[in-house]
Amino acid sequence: MNGIIIFLSLIFILWIGKTIFIPIVVAAFLWYLLNAITAYYRKALPFRTLERHTPKFAHIGFDILSFLLSLCTLGAFIWLFITQIRPAISGFITRMPDIQMRLLHFQQYIAEQFGITIDANFLPDTSHLLSSVGGSVTQFSTAIGFVLVYMLFMFIEQSTFGNKFRSLFPAKKESTKMRYILNSIDTNMKRYMFVKTAMSVLTALAVYLFLSYMGLEFAGVWAFVAFIMNYIPTFGAIVTVGLPVLYSMITTGTTNEIIIILAGLVALQILISNMLEPKIMGKTLNLSTLAILINLVFWGMLWGPVGMFFSVPFLVAIFVITAQFDKTRWVAILLSANGEIPAKEGD
Repeated sequence: MNGIIIFLSLIFILWIGKTIFIPIVVAAFLWYLLNAITAYYRKALPFRTLERHTPKFAHIGFDILSFLLSLCTLGAFIWLFITQIRPAISGFITRMPDIQMRLLHFQQYIAEQFGITIDANFLPDTSHLLSSVGGSVTQFSTAIGFVLVYMLFMFIEQSTFGNKFRSLFPAKKESTKMRYILNSIDTNMKRYMFVKTAMSVLTALAVYLFLSYMGLEFAGVWAFVAFIMNYIPTFGAIVTVGLPVLYSMITTGTTNEIIIILAGLVALQILISNMLEPKIMGKTLNLSTLAILINLVFWGMLWGPVGMFFSVPFLVAIFVITAQFDKTRWVAILLSANGEIPAKEGD
């Protein structure tokens, strides 16, 4: 009974304090991502072979260079968004009134063809959508300041994390277990983020090339949507396919083009998300599809789109942690795809 009360209390705190927790989680994610990219550069660069023969100050210089390269990588993505994606999104927003009119005409066409009545309230209101987007941009601009501040202090205090960890877990057995858990989460998370990001880039590129070939407007916007939505299980694939198909319905007016676009986008999703990605990912996660879906809905209701984006990383952490303690191993078994869970430290 106490466990249920604590669990419900935790959910309530996460929901009521989401304006505080979300910027912290985003900052932690970006801090972790930059450290992961830095670690990859540290391993990949040629000077790694010189580490044993270099003084300490040279090691510090290598670390700084790796970190600067990771910042440049992140900056390149930001530059790509500002110069390529943002103008396309701005152009799409200016077309919203025309899109609303086309939706109304499409509604009338469907009603006439099939002899049915469609409630106008069923259609999305683009004016309301624009105001929502404007509000979201304002909130995002405010939140990004907090995110940057949190990231700055995380990097400043990063050097003290080791001492804090040793103070939190002074006993050797307890310290070994916690390090094992953190290393397991780190390994699984890095592999997941690397594969997922690579597949998201591949999906976005494939969507852009295919829709550009088909002559559909705003191919860059649909590619950017595909890149973001690929991080969200199940629901993301529906949005990636559904939005361009809906737009093609109200703009092309050609049944053959609509069918080809639908078939092409579905084929890309099957090829990349259902065949290529699982093969590359392997059994790294070993998470139940049902557990992923329930977790997606849960975090979506709790934190909205941000919660959906982080739903799988959260589930990976829960899966690894619950597998390490006898009282919670049953939770890890339920979350697993086939009943196989990570071995406990020391097994």
